Amino acid sequence: VIALALAARVNIFQEFFFMADLFPLGLAVATLIVLFFTLVLDLTIKNFPTARPAADIGLLYVLSIFWLAFNAFSTSRWRNIPMNCSSIPDEYADERTWCRDVQALKSFVWIEFVALFFTASFTLRYAITEHRRGRTQVWSGPLSRYVPRDQPQRNEFLRQTTTDYFGARGGSAFEKI
Repeated sequence: VIALALAARVNIFQEFFFMADLFPLGLAVATLIVLFFTLVLDLTIKNFPTARPAADIGLLYVLSIFWLAFNAFSTSRWRNIPMNCSSIPDEYADERTWCRDVQALKSFVWIEFVALFFTASFTLRYAITEHRRGRTQVWSGPLSRYVPRDQPQRNEFLRQTTTDYFGARGGSAFEKI
């Protein structure tokens, strides 16, 4: 939302002329719309496919790749804007404000990329960890309704305690009969 507001301010000043300034605006709008609709679909329709971890992870990684690519393009265009906006003379107050907005936008577009990438990575790590613990049902439903305490189906090869592994007294292969 912050990136969207800053991109709008920068583009209004430039009269929506430069492509490098339009990319963050368009991508911020697209990201907001996609995330809003996935949230609404998750909350309104039970077990909707886009709410499952695999779809969430894929969507977040695709969005983060778009943010990475467009940020690289826009940042290379913005390299000629001075880092020290106070070096702009006082007579150009509007340009100074625009410069500060661009510097803030430059930061927030990269923060947006990092946030999307780490959210996708954390979700992937969590789903894989739950799957390795034997809770394979993590993939079959939305994470918003997932309860990790639900026991998975009993797996005869899953050994969690010493008693489970060796069996009750007299049932172990290592005991003399």
